[in-house]
Amino acid sequence: MTIISWNVNGLRAIIKKDFFKTIKQLNPDILCIQETKAQDLEVAKALSALKGYDVFINSADKKGYSGTVILSKIKPISVSNDMGISEHDFEGRIICAEYEAFFLINVYVPNSGQGLKRLDYRQQWDNDFLSYLKKLEKQKPLIVCGDFNVAHQPIDLKNDKTNYNKTAGYTQVEIDGMDNLIKVGLLDSFRNLHPNKIAYSYWSYRFKARERNTGWRIDYFLISKGIKDKLVQSDILSQFYGADHCPIQLDVKL
Repeated sequence: MTIISWNVNGLRAIIKKDFFKTIKQLNPDILCIQETKAQDLEVAKALSALKGYDVFINSADKKGYSGTVILSKIKPISVSNDMGISEHDFEGRIICAEYEAFFLINVYVPNSGQGLKRLDYRQQWDNDFLSYLKKLEKQKPLIVCGDFNVAHQPIDLKNDKTNYNKTAGYTQVEIDGMDNLIKVGLLDSFRNLHPNKIAYSYWSYRFKARERNTGWRIDYFLISKGIKDKLVQSDILSQFYGADHCPIQLDVKL
């Protein structure tokens, strides 16, 4: 089974940039998209060219903001949106699809914002998301994917020292949030297979960051330890363009 996760930073924009060609080439069984920046009907219309998938959408209340989608060739047992906490559940950040062997959670974690103005909210969100995942994992193993908006370790961003505790995505608060997910038994699938590999999934549009490979690894597949032996590969597909993030891929035998 191949699962692709991609923060597209605007679905209607990326479909003008070889998006369908890329998806056809990758041919995922499940495609998880973050940051659609569109409403339900707009998302459905934009993705109508992708045949053979059931489409599940969670759009933000605010137009042109956030939003997640799961497209699946395999019919899920059930699908639910959000955490069930009103403070968090209006930005379209979570879709959970239940399959026979696992829960798949597609997530777009809040950015702490310019000047870290949303860092306190981010900390609360991380804590609540951890509780949400722990409850799910009591039922069956998890595959959690998406844009986590944090570089977990110094190897995961180009300029770690200059960004530490100054830039959203690399504060100790955010790092602790990812640490807490790892401590409860979720594995960073890419780092598990490639402990010393330098690879990034996001590059700013500014300062020719992608040309210079001045990037960040902030997109992840986290998996329950119970399915570690099912892990085949976890890759960052930086050869594909179209957004400031590239797609990431997980292959599992389930």
